[in-house]
Amino acid sequence: MKSISLMTFLAGAAFIAMAGTASAAGDAAAGEKVFAKCKACHQIGEGAKNAIAPELNGIDGRKASSVEGYNYSDAMKASGITWDAASFKEFIKNPKAKVPGTKMVFQGLPSEGDEDNVWAYISSYGADGKKK
Repeated sequence: MKSISLMTFLAGAAFIAMAGTASAAGDAAAGEKVFAKCKACHQIGEGAKNAIAPELNGIDGRKASSVEGYNYSDAMKASGITWDAASFKEFIKNPKAKVPGTKMVFQGLPSEGDEDNVWAYISSYGADGKKK
């Protein structure tokens, strides 16, 4: 009987650990909803083009200010950022604090949950605009 309760405990602990990891990774579907705030300036997906701001396809691992055809600020060009979850979250929390002089006028996402979710959504697109 004790082995069954120990197994139940271990299975429960494993489930909780996996749930915590999934939560920290973000929810792409929720991120798509939050991304509605970003659509005024950024495009993503097949057929995305630079607009007021650069398109975001293939952002994970991409160097900041590297999208062809977009005129970046000198501050963003000098930022040295390579986009990943950590750099994105730091930037999107308060873009002007992270990169003083950026052209991005967005005030930022103050919710870590929103930051995680938007990252999960935008990083799910490859450079070709297709879902990975």
